[in-house]
Amino acid sequence: MSRASIDPTRVPLAVVELLPALHHAGGRAWLVGGTVRDLLRDRAPRDWDVATDLPPDAVQRAIPRAGGHGARFGVCTVASPVGDISISSLRREHGYADHRRPDHVEFVRDVAIDARRRDFTVNALYADAATGAVTDPAGGLDDLAGERLRAIGDPAVRFAEDPLRLLRAARLAARCGLSIEPQTAAAARSAAERARTLSAERVFGELTDAFCGEGRGRALQLLVDLGLAAVLLPEVAAMEGVTQPAEYHPEGDVLTHVCLVLDHVPAGDPVLAWSAVLHDVGKPPTWRQAADRIRFDGHDVVSADMADAVLRRLHANNTLREVVVDVCRQHIRFAGLPQMRPKKAERWLRSPVFPAHLAFHRADCLASHGKLDVFAFAAQALAALPPLADSLVSGADVIALGVAPGPDVGRLLRDVHAAADEAPTPMDRQQALVLLQELVARQRQGPGRAAR
Repeated sequence: MSRASIDPTRVPLAVVELLPALHHAGGRAWLVGGTVRDLLRDRAPRDWDVATDLPPDAVQRAIPRAGGHGARFGVCTVASPVGDISISSLRREHGYADHRRPDHVEFVRDVAIDARRRDFTVNALYADAATGAVTDPAGGLDDLAGERLRAIGDPAVRFAEDPLRLLRAARLAARCGLSIEPQTAAAARSAAERARTLSAERVFGELTDAFCGEGRGRALQLLVDLGLAAVLLPEVAAMEGVTQPAEYHPEGDVLTHVCLVLDHVPAGDPVLAWSAVLHDVGKPPTWRQAADRIRFDGHDVVSADMADAVLRRLHANNTLREVVVDVCRQHIRFAGLPQMRPKKAERWLRSPVFPAHLAFHRADCLASHGKLDVFAFAAQALAALPPLADSLVSGADVIALGVAPGPDVGRLLRDVHAAADEAPTPMDRQQALVLLQELVARQRQGPGRAAR
């Protein structure tokens, strides 16, 4: 570590102005955890966290606007222009019957005691916001200097307390460029099955965070290496070692390709992140050695169906799931875009989610053969589109036929427009309305009867 202090001038006023109230109440206060770690690494902290030796009730008396939703566990929250600021009371924790929250907390005055309850040494750093001096009771500074991620105390105990720490280990190591210390890595592999006890919502949130941040491709590889993907994303783990034709994929196996795609999609975009992770999950079950080369017949459709199942299992929101599935289903469609019928190409280019398709296609190319000629063609075609003419049918037409607002409206519109694209002669509005009426009637006859 180049220094054992932070730059106090980087601490926002919204945080600094809270500290005098804590001091006037007879307490001490420090910046803590990832806030200090990020400042030491010259990164902008994602969160601003404060620790104090005052108990939560004293914090709320000193700062009346501090929310007490988590006060029972020693945490108060203050809304601010830089986001919610967490004020945690120094404490010792006892028991984790639900493998998430402590059964009992005991408030203390010593940061060394507080540090023992934390997950990793690099998250057990305490900094004086006025002087910048860092207190390091767990050896986090040495671990940051040595680029190591090490659990505090017995890693098996840390992971048993809350199995989400298993996923955090992969995310934090990747984001901060750290290697996972051998004992910590071994404990994570041994505890991987515990990840099954986590709620789908917690898993989805943590994985999305990992796949959207710095080092996201390595985060996915670490999840596989630690055995966590085999538990939570077996469809993804199955891609490891699956060979590909070298002329199209000189980078290596399917998992290597997927990790590279994840690195090439823009950071902070959950749709593109999950599209990267899932777009080729259909390759392992469709792999075959043909006479000319390795082939994955129909892997785009299989990947889309598998992605849908994965995201439903993880309770992803419907909007994200539907776009990711669409990207997976159509990601190899770009190869035919230059030869596509103009009206059909225009319909796709005008899709509200086409920018996601285009951004993903770029990442997919950069992570394999590196050729961007089709990407350039598509980007140019998109930019050259004339102003949109009146549509043959609209959502209002669908709703007028008694269809409730929702996904069915968009689906029926797509079906009509797709039929218009394939019609041997141009379809006028009256013909489109007749077709729409037929599709709605067919849909009402029962599941699976509407045109697709």
